[in-house]
Amino acid sequence: MTSALVDAVDSVSALDAASALASTGGAVEILATRHAYVAFALLLCIGLYMMIANPNLVKKIIGLNLFQTAIFLLFIASAYVEGGSIPIVPTGGPEGGLYVSPLPHVLVLTAIVVGVSLTAVGLALCIRIYDEYGTLRTDTLRELLRDEGSIPSRRSPGEPGTDGASSASDAGGEADD
Repeated sequence: MTSALVDAVDSVSALDAASALASTGGAVEILATRHAYVAFALLLCIGLYMMIANPNLVKKIIGLNLFQTAIFLLFIASAYVEGGSIPIVPTGGPEGGLYVSPLPHVLVLTAIVVGVSLTAVGLALCIRIYDEYGTLRTDTLRELLRDEGSIPSRRSPGEPGTDGASSASDAGGEADD
């Protein structure tokens, strides 16, 4: 009886291992066939990380461009229709069939123009900031603006007139590391 139970457990674990291999093989097959979505996820994550983690303003703009490119790729990849043709039907031709919608492509073209404009404005602002302050690092800019008086300086917790807590206006709306 015990050996039958052990054999049953071994066969169940073998089936679980086979199904796990089949599921990972299925996942690999899905990733291989949907490579545009994998590229979308990678570009999106890298762009978002660059915008958040980099203290340099130009690198933040590059991260924004990567993020935008990921969104463009998502629109184009989701608009793909297997076996679809262009949505131009010749006169007298067959009216039925599978056609690709041109709307996502038009939206992406418009978004590319907006993205290039946003990049140009951002880089122009970076040039002006560098000419004025001599740096593009956000932490250094924040300190320079505090010294200049544009951002209120932070009060120490023991300073009179405070309850020991720092408000958002005391920190200039952003928390320093």
